[in-house]
Amino acid sequence: MTYNAHEFDAKEVVGNDRDHVWHHITQHKPFENADPMVIVKGEGMRVWDAKGNEYLDAVSGAVWTVNVGYGRTEIADAVREQLVTMNYFAQTAGNVPAALFAEKLVSKMPGMSRVYYSNSGSEANEKAFKIVRQIAQKKYGGKKYKVLFRERDYHGTTITALSATGQFERKNQYGPFTPGFVEVPHCCEYRPQSDADLENYGVWAADQIEKVILAEGPETVGALCLEPITAGGGVIEPPRGYWDRVQEICKKYDILLHIDEVVCGLGRTGEWFGYQHYGVKPDIVTMAKGVASGYAAISCTVTTEEVFSAFKEDDDARMGYFRDISTFGGCTAGPAAALVNMEIIERENLLDNVKIQGEYLRGRLNQLQEKYDIIGDVRGKGLFAGFELVKDRETKEPVDESLPMAIAAHCMQNGVIIGRTNRSFEEFNNTICLSPALIATQADIDRIVDAIDAALAELA
Repeated sequence: MTYNAHEFDAKEVVGNDRDHVWHHITQHKPFENADPMVIVKGEGMRVWDAKGNEYLDAVSGAVWTVNVGYGRTEIADAVREQLVTMNYFAQTAGNVPAALFAEKLVSKMPGMSRVYYSNSGSEANEKAFKIVRQIAQKKYGGKKYKVLFRERDYHGTTITALSATGQFERKNQYGPFTPGFVEVPHCCEYRPQSDADLENYGVWAADQIEKVILAEGPETVGALCLEPITAGGGVIEPPRGYWDRVQEICKKYDILLHIDEVVCGLGRTGEWFGYQHYGVKPDIVTMAKGVASGYAAISCTVTTEEVFSAFKEDDDARMGYFRDISTFGGCTAGPAAALVNMEIIERENLLDNVKIQGEYLRGRLNQLQEKYDIIGDVRGKGLFAGFELVKDRETKEPVDESLPMAIAAHCMQNGVIIGRTNRSFEEFNNTICLSPALIATQADIDRIVDAIDAALAELA
C-alpha cells in the first residue's frame, strides 16, 4: 500500500487507530464503545476529523504548537527540498539550515549566542540540566549541582524533566525522581501564599526563592529553572517586580537562570520570547513547540557565550567538553522548517497581530467575567490566556475538574477546540486555557469566546 495523505478509507483509518495507536494522556477505555477522534486535515486555524467534522482550533494543535497555522505549503516545500538535498547527519558535523537558523534565532535574543539542537522540549530541558551538572563538576567540585524549579511550572515528560516539574498529578506514580531538584513557591497573585501586601507580592514571591536557596545552601544551587509565564499550570503571569528580584537573587548567589520558553517562545505572547517582556537576561533558554509550528520536530537549548565557553576552558580535553548527543538533533527538517516559520512571523507582522488580537481576547474574556460569577480570574499575555473557574469568588474555592471537562466537551460539540488544565493538580484543574494561532482574527476570537459563553450559559 502506498501512503497518500489525500486518499484513504476513513473507516479503516479510525479502526486501525482504535486497535493499534496508544494516544497521549488518554484513557482508552471509552474507545471500547466509541471511535477515537482522528484529525485528517488542517488549514489556517481549522482542522477536520475523519468523519468530516470541522473545528476551530483555539489551542494551536492542542498543545500550544501550530503558531503560524495549518497548511503552510512554503514550510512543507522547504522541508521537502532540504530532505531531498540532505536529510540527516549527526550534529557532530554542521548542516546548512542549522547554521542559518542558529544565527537567525540568536539575532532575536540579545545576549545569547549558542544553539544546541534536539527534538523535544523535554530533551531541551534535559540538555540544560546536564549543562548545569557538568559546570558544577568543572567549576565547583560537584557541589553546585541543584536545580530549583517552581510550583505549578512544567518542564517535560521524562523522569528528570518531571523531577523539575511542580505539578503533582503529572508526577504521580512515576517516582522515585532524580535527586537534586528542589521546588520553590509559585507566584500566582490570585492565590497568594500569605497575607502579604499584594502591592509587593511579586517581590515577596521572589524572596521565597531566596529562602529556599539559603535553606539548601547557596553553594549547592547551580540553576533556577522557570517558565516566563506558567503555562499548563494555569496561565500564570508573574506579578510586578517578580522578575527583577529573581534576577537579583540569581546574580547574588551565582546561580544560572534557565528560562523554559517551550510554550511562550516564538511569538506566543507578542514578543519573540516571553522573558523579553520583563527585561530579563537569562543564561540558558530552552524552546520547542512553536519553533517550527509543528511542521518538523525541533527544540533548542540556547546559551550565552559565557556558558558555552565553560566547556572549552578545561585542562581535561578528553572529558571537559559537553559530552552529549541528540540523534534527531541532526535532522535537517527542523531548522529548515524553523527558518521559514520565523520568516512568516516577520513578513506577516504576526507579533503585532498577537498584541492586537490578544488585547481583544482579554477584553472579551473580561466581559465573560462580568457576566458569570463562576469566573474568578482572567490572566495571560498576548494570544496566551486563561481563566479560573471557582465556586465562590470570595472563597476562591475551585470548581471540580468535571466542569472544565464538560465546558471543553460542549465547545467541541459546537466546533471549537479549547484547552484546560488537565490532571495536573489535586484541586486546581480549574483553568480554561486558550492559545489560538498567531494568525487569529477578531472573527476567530469572537467565535471562540461565543462558544465558551454558550457552554457557560448551559453548564455553569
